[in-house]
Amino acid sequence: MKIGFVINRLATEKVNYTTTHLAETAVRRGHEVWYIPVDAFTIDPDERVHAHAFGPPRVNYRSARTFLNDLQSKECRKERITVYDLDVLLLRNDPAEDVVTRPWARLAPLYFGRLAATHGVIVLNDPEGLGHAINKSYLELFPQSIRPRSLITRNHSDIVHFIHEQRGPIVLKPLAGSGGHNVFLLETGKEPNLNQIIEAVLSEGYGLCQEYLPDAKNGDTRVFMMNGHILERDGKFAAIRRRRPGSDLRSNLSIGGSSEQAQVTEAIEEIAEGVRPQLVKDGLFFAGLDVIESKLIEINVFSPGGLFSASRFAEVNFFDEMIDNLEHKHDLANQEPGGFNNREIATL
Repeated sequence: MKIGFVINRLATEKVNYTTTHLAETAVRRGHEVWYIPVDAFTIDPDERVHAHAFGPPRVNYRSARTFLNDLQSKECRKERITVYDLDVLLLRNDPAEDVVTRPWARLAPLYFGRLAATHGVIVLNDPEGLGHAINKSYLELFPQSIRPRSLITRNHSDIVHFIHEQRGPIVLKPLAGSGGHNVFLLETGKEPNLNQIIEAVLSEGYGLCQEYLPDAKNGDTRVFMMNGHILERDGKFAAIRRRRPGSDLRSNLSIGGSSEQAQVTEAIEEIAEGVRPQLVKDGLFFAGLDVIESKLIEINVFSPGGLFSASRFAEVNFFDEMIDNLEHKHDLANQEPGGFNNREIATL
């Protein structure tokens, strides 16, 4: 297969990224891999989508580190490829990285991904589904029993009222944010800088208020979903427990959180089953559920990270499981050309 990976920038990719290990696994298994930065697409007068792409100079790698070093070296292959010639296009950019300096880049891959899908390329996650799940309001589509009590608003007084009504700590964050940016814990509603906090969050658009779950002090569990089910290989589930860095409210690995092996409890399995129908409906091939206690607090559908740690803790290679499934989708598409639309094949 020819597989394209849409990323933010080649220079900022890291060895522990899920994208790095997935791409290295694909190369090791004989597939052709291309990295496509979000600013590398071109639509020519012939109406075909092209991309200035980067590929590894070799086909045999013993480690993800060597693979990435080659990609970020002068030996890296650089070609202007035709996106429509790809078999699979994986949209792996993180919109949070571009929200301040390159806001135009956040959604650009969706536009080009839609065009690729109409020309027979398997695009994952489905661009239309990503459009539906672009911010945290996506949680509102899931059963109320599996998510925290919440408020979405741009009204300052609504937030203050929610804080007092809740009679306990709440978490306030931007609706469209990710990566732990501008996340605040408000414990009393009488914080001296309350107005400034609310203004900071609302300056980015709508704000999301959620009830604070006491077990949050112990971090959260990131559970990886593939095709609407918890990603599994050799009887082991892909999940990690993320711990806070010190007294920080957030558990994100990108801001210094740590990870450890996680137990997939019955409550987590119930949450996974609760979100499954919507993920399948929206063609969301790969997603990360963030769970505290028995509640789903967030869902990452653009670039779920941490799968390398999950593989290490479980002592199985979940990336092989994902490549197995991409090969399965490719075989189905070739056996029945036109038999599935992109959203259907995304979760088969």
